[in-house]
Amino acid sequence: MIRLIQVALRYGHNGVAVLNQLDLHVPPGAFVVLKGQSGAGKSSLLRLIFLEHPPSLGQVVLFGRDTALLNRSQRILMRRQIGVVFQDFRLVPHLSLRENVALPLRIAGLYDRRQAGHVDSLLDWVGLRHVADALPMELSGGAQQRAAIARAVIARPSLLLADEPTASVDPAMSARLLHLFKELHRGGTTLVLATHDPQLTRDMPASLLRLENGQLRA
Repeated sequence: MIRLIQVALRYGHNGVAVLNQLDLHVPPGAFVVLKGQSGAGKSSLLRLIFLEHPPSLGQVVLFGRDTALLNRSQRILMRRQIGVVFQDFRLVPHLSLRENVALPLRIAGLYDRRQAGHVDSLLDWVGLRHVADALPMELSGGAQQRAAIARAVIARPSLLLADEPTASVDPAMSARLLHLFKELHRGGTTLVLATHDPQLTRDMPASLLRLENGQLRA
């Protein structure tokens, strides 16, 4: 699913390397939790896997394909197989929560009446059905985070990347989200989550990797 070979990432021509000679192998169906101190590069690693940034050095292979050889259209199609939750949520500000969550289905041409019901059911699961018509900025950061998670999983992606997915929610909602991640994993989705939440490492069937000095340690 994911293979990084001697990958380095630096920002700017003379910037400090955030990732350095990093190797990573994530097979299909794996569940990986990334740990590391703030600033260790976890968010940068997830953005690299999501093809937001090319590596400064090394090789990134996703779904068995060398991403350096992909053209723009191929990269867009590949990213549609990936659900992603970043800490800034990236909800479309002029769309309602319902429209934001349905967006991956619309882009893929899969949105119909049955899927509309699925969107509302998922919003209900994350506690947002009653504010489904609200705009993102009308709601709290925790509500926006839950909407971002719902959008990331609505199309049952092959790969889910999530950066601190339970950081802004209470313990009860955190437990519901953990159940959702487990269900996705049982359904075949590969998960890579970066988190400081001890419950994720305690209750999940996950492999734990620690990012230190730009490299991964088991």
